[in-house]
Amino acid sequence: MHRFKFLNKNKVSQIPKTTGIYAFKKGAKLLYVGKAGNIRERVKNHFQQNASRENFFVNQASEIGFIKTDSEIEALISEADLIKKYQPKYNVVWRDDKNYFYAAITKEKFPKVFLTHQPKFAPGVFHLASKNKDKKIQNIKFIGPFVDGKSLKQTLKILRRIFPYRSCKNLPKTPCLWYQLDRCPAPCLIKSDLAKEIVRNKVSKIKKECQKNSKNLIKVLQGKKKDVLADFKKEMKKYSESQNFEKAAKIRDQIRVLEKVLSHAKIFENQESEYAPTRPSGDYYGWKETEKTLKKLLGIKNGGRITKIEAYDVSNIQGKEAAGSMVAFINGQPDKNFYRKFKIKMEAKPNDTAMLKEVLNRRFKHPEWGWPDLILIDGGKAQLNAALKCLETEFKKVRAIALVKKKNELYFEGRKKPILLKNLPRGIFNLMLQLRDEAHRFAISYHKKLRNKALIA
Repeated sequence: MHRFKFLNKNKVSQIPKTTGIYAFKKGAKLLYVGKAGNIRERVKNHFQQNASRENFFVNQASEIGFIKTDSEIEALISEADLIKKYQPKYNVVWRDDKNYFYAAITKEKFPKVFLTHQPKFAPGVFHLASKNKDKKIQNIKFIGPFVDGKSLKQTLKILRRIFPYRSCKNLPKTPCLWYQLDRCPAPCLIKSDLAKEIVRNKVSKIKKECQKNSKNLIKVLQGKKKDVLADFKKEMKKYSESQNFEKAAKIRDQIRVLEKVLSHAKIFENQESEYAPTRPSGDYYGWKETEKTLKKLLGIKNGGRITKIEAYDVSNIQGKEAAGSMVAFINGQPDKNFYRKFKIKMEAKPNDTAMLKEVLNRRFKHPEWGWPDLILIDGGKAQLNAALKCLETEFKKVRAIALVKKKNELYFEGRKKPILLKNLPRGIFNLMLQLRDEAHRFAISYHKKLRNKALIA
């Protein structure tokens, strides 16, 4: 399955600049295996840093091998398979159980998918105890081990677009955001108030979808994408022959998205530096259409662009240890290089609007961060007016909108009445919720950190 092409280590320039796997070898033994979006540049980087503890295998190696892959997702899966198979001496991270990563899928009526560290007594995992006495572990399928947890997480996120799955620990009483984003079949519907209205075949349909998606997810993560595509094409043909063209078209669209995502999705961070901006994932493909709709709503003409959007939120408990957050999305995707957090300085009674104004005024004293094209505020008319007040001087080109949590109403400058988010196209709906929720998450995490510090002091 995996065949390296080996070269003398002095011939690095002959390694292709493609996505793939590389290996350092001494004699017949592999010393180290890695993956990269550009394998030549990654190997060069090892030589530049060969004095570091992580790269001391470079001088010992006599040859360097490479395997080209069709995508970064395939490279991630192949790396895990090769390290599991050959256990190279200097893949140090594999010696620490806490640094293994697995995609775990439960064996139940509505399978749950989650990311985990090395499972204790996991069956079939190399160099671990094969006897499994834990019934909970027996009921979980573990796929891995993987070295790169971030890339695995991003892969699961991308594949969730094609194979929606359940990720909640326990089924809630009402559907969550993942259902609204078409990323989960929502088995929780059977527990909701709507359960009485759901007929038996609907429950069966949800169960079948959950199990089918989890099986396909497992196959893709095991490197069996061809099997999944073959099954899809067989199923599409069956529906087409029975003249069920609607279902046939749905499967055709799944095939196209799967092929496109597996070929183009970017899941690796820039490995030549410690930290690099997040690259666009498979969700990027719909950004152009979303941007077009957003520009129309904002009245942006004459070739104007919306590239960078910043979202703001404030978190506090009765004004104490108040924290503000700023998150940034580039072309519809979060870029953590531009995230900022603010410890609120004002000492007064709880006033979210005043706190928001403080955050915005402090943010716009930093031109070196670059200006956004649009800002999203958590709140209603009052919060939007406060934001516009902060922008009314030299920042007139920056647009502002506000989103109310309770009813998901979106306020625009110059419009008297808000627009219900549910009445807007799916791309806008998803983007606004993702921006708001990310800003909220970031604000809360910093607020909790400040509270913990205050308790210790």
